[in-house]
Amino acid sequence: MTDLLAARSQMAMSLAFHIIFAVVGMAMPLLMVIAEAMYLRTGDRSWLELAKRWSKGTAVMFAVGAVSGTCLSFELGLLWPHFMERAGPLVGLSFSMEGFAFFFEAIFLGVYLYGWKRVPPRLHLLSGVGVLISGVASAVFVISANAWMNTPTGFRLVDGAFVDIDPVAAVFNPAFPTQALHMVLAAFATVGFAVAGIHALTILRGDRSLFHRRALGIAMAVGGVAAFLQPLSGDLSAKHVAHHQPVKLAAMESHWETESWAPLRIGGIPDEEAETTSYSINIPGGLSALSFMDPAAEVRGLKEFPPEDRPPVTVVHFAFQLMVGCGMAMMGVAALFGWRWWRRRAVPTDPGTLRILVAAAPLGLIALEAGWTVTEVGRQPWIIKGVLRTADAVTPMPHLVVPFTAFSALFLMLGVVTVVLLRRIVFSTPVEPEATLDSTETRHA
Repeated sequence: MTDLLAARSQMAMSLAFHIIFAVVGMAMPLLMVIAEAMYLRTGDRSWLELAKRWSKGTAVMFAVGAVSGTCLSFELGLLWPHFMERAGPLVGLSFSMEGFAFFFEAIFLGVYLYGWKRVPPRLHLLSGVGVLISGVASAVFVISANAWMNTPTGFRLVDGAFVDIDPVAAVFNPAFPTQALHMVLAAFATVGFAVAGIHALTILRGDRSLFHRRALGIAMAVGGVAAFLQPLSGDLSAKHVAHHQPVKLAAMESHWETESWAPLRIGGIPDEEAETTSYSINIPGGLSALSFMDPAAEVRGLKEFPPEDRPPVTVVHFAFQLMVGCGMAMMGVAALFGWRWWRRRAVPTDPGTLRILVAAAPLGLIALEAGWTVTEVGRQPWIIKGVLRTADAVTPMPHLVVPFTAFSALFLMLGVVTVVLLRRIVFSTPVEPEATLDSTETRHA
């Protein structure tokens, strides 16, 4: 394994692991806040039990995410010193603001976890809102740094050096709005579907308690709305990529020729040597219309770019197709669930719907990982687009396979511990009588 491949593999593994905890930190607080708000409104203690269980899950994921995030911060300096040397003055503000948001999140989470019966109920609920806002802000500032790598701004390049540095312009770079919106919606959709799938599986196994039924309803309400909004944000992101990263767009669609009425490809197998794509379903003018709002618009193809400046087309194309496919499937599942909920006037718990929810539970995570593959691999061979190549940013330290193995073992251990803790303290059924399914809801089941 070459040093560059080892460094990229370690970074990819760390990001793929940490992103799961990052999205939970964004979305899970919304679920617990909704549950507590329902308790304050109704006085029904089953809502309170649900809020407490979800807050414990949020705490577990926050703690593990802090560890994996710390590993990532070390890896940036150890594996990519030349990147940090060049980009540090520009992305430093984003990382600093992320740190502030992280500490606020920790403070609010501490109040929420230990403030039951110690602070007024509405103030306690506001602390949960604080966890939600600071969790989203923390992730958004990190996304700002990544977006800057895709559209670097806030400086002038003179003789290979950055001058006239403007960190604020770097934070609010052109890719930031669309990328942040797309990621936040992805977090809510991913966590909503994953939580719904876990509770659906529990109900399917015979535990028809009110606890799991209400949890299923909240999770699908959050995940379903986000799943419907996600294609709209994806369309905005694709239009941005078409203008600012045309080679990434061409790789996403495996589009080789520069042409008007460029087709939108569904599926297909790219051949990078022959520079062709086979077995795809082509919609004439679809790519032009989606990218530039004009079916006759010209879309640049991969052949217009030197081979050394193209990303790995096969990887990017398949990851993009996988992301879109999972997203569309989630939207379909959300529509089916909402329709059944509307017809029954209650959360549907029939076996058919529950099996579909269980099958759909990992779709958000798959789409999330695929989407980040498109973002990162699609920018290659650049770590800072048009400014610094990835091969020129890697550390000269040899034997990187050793830290790669060590970090892999660490993340595996953390993953196992997390799953065990969540099963024991979050998703098990409470014993309180309030958590059983009442007779009114039994008639609707």
